[in-house]
Amino acid sequence: MHPLSLFLLFFLASSFNVIGIMGGEDSGELSNPFTPKAYLIRYWKKQISNDLAKPWFLLNKASPLNAAQYAGYSKMAADGGESLSTQLPGFCSSANLLCFPDLSPSLEKHAGNVNFASYSFKNFTNYGTDRAGGVDSFKNYTDNENIPVDSFRRYSRDSVGHEDRFSNYAPNGNVVDQSFNTYGTSSTGGKGKFSNYGPEVNVPDMRFTSYSDAANGREQGFASYSDNANAGDQGFTSYGKNGNGATNGFSGYGSNSNVIGSTFSNYGQTANGANDTFSSYGFNGNVPENNFRTYGTGGNAAVETFKGYRDQSNVGDDSFQSYGKSSSAAVANFQNYGKSFNEGTDKFTGYSGNEKTTFTGYGVNNTFKDYAKTGVSFSNYINESSAVAASLAAEAKARGEKVKNRWVEPGKFFREKMLKSGTIMPMPDIKDRMPKRSFLPRVIASKLPFSTSKIGALKQLFHAADDSTMAKMLADALSECERAPSRGETKRCVTSVEDMIDFATSVLGRNVVVRTTENTEGSTKDIMIGSIKGINGGKVTKSVSCHQSLFPYLVYYCHSVPKVRVYEADLLDPKSKSKINHGVAICHIDTSSWSSTHGAFIALGSGPGKIEVCHWIFENDMTWAVAD
Repeated sequence: MHPLSLFLLFFLASSFNVIGIMGGEDSGELSNPFTPKAYLIRYWKKQISNDLAKPWFLLNKASPLNAAQYAGYSKMAADGGESLSTQLPGFCSSANLLCFPDLSPSLEKHAGNVNFASYSFKNFTNYGTDRAGGVDSFKNYTDNENIPVDSFRRYSRDSVGHEDRFSNYAPNGNVVDQSFNTYGTSSTGGKGKFSNYGPEVNVPDMRFTSYSDAANGREQGFASYSDNANAGDQGFTSYGKNGNGATNGFSGYGSNSNVIGSTFSNYGQTANGANDTFSSYGFNGNVPENNFRTYGTGGNAAVETFKGYRDQSNVGDDSFQSYGKSSSAAVANFQNYGKSFNEGTDKFTGYSGNEKTTFTGYGVNNTFKDYAKTGVSFSNYINESSAVAASLAAEAKARGEKVKNRWVEPGKFFREKMLKSGTIMPMPDIKDRMPKRSFLPRVIASKLPFSTSKIGALKQLFHAADDSTMAKMLADALSECERAPSRGETKRCVTSVEDMIDFATSVLGRNVVVRTTENTEGSTKDIMIGSIKGINGGKVTKSVSCHQSLFPYLVYYCHSVPKVRVYEADLLDPKSKSKINHGVAICHIDTSSWSSTHGAFIALGSGPGKIEVCHWIFENDMTWAVAD
């Protein structure tokens, strides 16, 4: 037989064997052995020593690139991503990455009233500039968009009596990026209403730069702004600076939000007669952080009210730097401010000049430096950290209620004794809220920059402007990856499935199994424990747990977890007793190195090292253990 014929026969046989080895789910898509997914499954077969069922929930996160795309993008990645940057939209689409669209400039100007409904990805430059009167309505704007990115630049600038309404803006969005630059600058009268703006949003990032700067009598209302949001940041720079008689209301701002941060820089600086109200701002939030820098400095006769601000929140930090400094006849009223469920920290530096300030029912852990002693009233001010829990508990008891905090969700943490057949317990929200992405092939990921020292190259690759959502996302993920491990922890951020396999087997050996909860059925409802099994006979063991990071491509933070017990259980509907899910739970036996402010101790009422803590493995998270 001709040598070429022998080669072709060998090649076809090899291809057939690859498909046979892969088997199972999606085997029809693996007819080409040169795709990233085909390579990954061969790698799994080589590195894992058992023949147990393959974890398709993990293997299906492999790059969807076809063989030609894989070869082409791998070659382009050789220069560290410079070439890929020129082909970013196509690369992101083909590889299933999280990338923001590049908004092209717009010089549109409209004289009449405009209604924007179900609209997205728009650059509003010079929009509404010099407008006299009229109403623009943004209703259901970017509704259910995954990555809405909009820019409002010089919107309503120099306008007279112009009203803007942002109603139900970007609801249920994921990783929202909005920029309001010189919005309403030098305008006279009119209203800007942000109602139900960004509700239920994951990672909102809003920037208000020179917002209503030098405006005259313009009213701004932020009602239910970023309510129920997750891990967002809001920036108000030179907001209302040099304004005259402006009224701003922040009502229900950031309520029930998770790790939301707001920065007010030069807010109301040298303003005249401003009236600002922060009502239920950051209420019941988880670790809200707010920074008021040179807020109201040099202002005249301003009235500031902080009512129910950060009330019943978990931890949280606020910083007031040069707040009201050199102001004249200002009034600041802090009512029930910072009475956190778990005490936070507040700093007042260079606060107040000739103003009257009242603190009523103000929280703990507060630092007053260079703070004006005259004209300041402290009523029912809590001076000891232990008083917070006692105060809240007493108030709740008087109302016949229990102290509750949204961020210690029922069922999020529980004791090991709950894991018994027949137990009915609440299941927390285990749904994955992050954008859907895929891993990059190891060949490509290994060539791209991945460190804070190379953040500039990464920003160039993903077209991330300074202070943008993408830039912050990159920096946050890399910082967490480079964080020093905790005591007894071994950690690694993996940028490919192959890297994850290597890390897990380096800790546990090659005879391993990776598990996750089967689906999200039962989430936020009561469930009944059916049949239950302790992994490795229910003995104390160690595992490797992996959690998603927010990054353009899939990156997992994996760490070894010593002294745990792992369980898998059928989860039943409590009424019909029918199986609805198959859950995986992990119980941490040694909690001595955990923070005393950990949500588990708030939920279960104990402290580090005193109890074991269990939790379910959430959707798209996973835990590795030695195979039984």
